Amino acid sequence: MCAIARGMMASPKLLILDEPSLGLSPKWMDETFALVQRINAELGTTILLVEQNVAESLEVSDFGYVLQNGKVAIPGPSENLISDPFIHKAYLGLYNSNGV
Repeated sequence: MCAIARGMMASPKLLILDEPSLGLSPKWMDETFALVQRINAELGTTILLVEQNVAESLEVSDFGYVLQNGKVAIPGPSENLISDPFIHKAYLGLYNSNGV
């Protein structure tokens, strides 16, 4: 949170966050993602979020890029990525009733 606050001191148009949830407890991870959403919504700051927590990231973002071997493999609106069966199986570990 301190690093995010320090980044916001200059009122940037773009805030780049690299793994802001790394090492945080679930409670603080939720707080961090809520803050990211709030900065975007209230201040209009564009946020580039690099994060391995796919589920949480897609919930707070408008658009996402799935990278494989350093290249963009799947770009798309977050709502499409969340509902994509491949994303669920490969990155979220979630399965629907069809086993996909």
